[in-house]
Amino acid sequence: MGMRTNDVIEGDCIKVLGAMPPGCADLVFADPPFNIGYHYDVYDDRRAKADYLTWTEKWLTAAVRVLSPNGSLFLAIGDEFVAEHKVRLDALGLTMRNWIVWHYTFGVNCSKKFNRSHAHILYYVRDPKNYKFFPDQVRVPSARMTTYADRRANPVGKLPDDTWVLRPQETNDHFQNDADTWHIPRVCGTFNERLGHHPCQMPEAVLDRIIRVASEKGDLVLDPFAGSGTTLAVAKKLGRSYLGVELSEQYADGVRKRLQQIEFAAAMTEAEPVKPRKRVPVKR
Repeated sequence: MGMRTNDVIEGDCIKVLGAMPPGCADLVFADPPFNIGYHYDVYDDRRAKADYLTWTEKWLTAAVRVLSPNGSLFLAIGDEFVAEHKVRLDALGLTMRNWIVWHYTFGVNCSKKFNRSHAHILYYVRDPKNYKFFPDQVRVPSARMTTYADRRANPVGKLPDDTWVLRPQETNDHFQNDADTWHIPRVCGTFNERLGHHPCQMPEAVLDRIIRVASEKGDLVLDPFAGSGTTLAVAKKLGRSYLGVELSEQYADGVRKRLQQIEFAAAMTEAEPVKPRKRVPVKR
């Protein structure tokens, strides 16, 4: 019997990943709890530091185990424990390609320190000499092309910077061709993309860029913390296989409904009748 895919599995990600075949996932994206007191359905986000880091090491080990020989791992995490996550990923034998700083407005309002307006995305690969990376999926015009009209500019453009500037005033058409940075709004409570059942929803545009650049159609995209289901939703839209793990039954049900809505929208699009072309009378 083959491995279960294209679904979300309810349960502890350490146990679920431990039961999966080694090397089965082409791309792992993880947005784990930051341990800063978010209110989740069944998870306590205020654990003692030693307890949190012991758990972190266990799930990272499980995630690396299922990563394919040419696979990539992206990890979103906050300031408090980003260094500890990096140290552990290095010790597990992965190689870091980028430390991405994700800056956004509508950050956490603070009264006794500067406002929190960024997170980190660590980009690692299993093998630095053999990994999937598709630059033509994400190229943007360089400053030489857009600002200086420099004939020395590479006509195919350049790769985006490793600082992603996320601004809520941008339209839904993210990654404009004339933009060098990644303009992606954080998903706030009033945004149309917001689903409402999960406190930490990632923007689809972030996952769209990651999945496009680090995988191809048919690859398995794995999310150990499915949450609101953004990773799985985008993977489905892009023609990838996908698998999520979620501790909360409520969140898992929400993910399944989100995936069903994608299927329904696709079916409706395919079922739309082709409108007949308007005939223009010919003058004789």
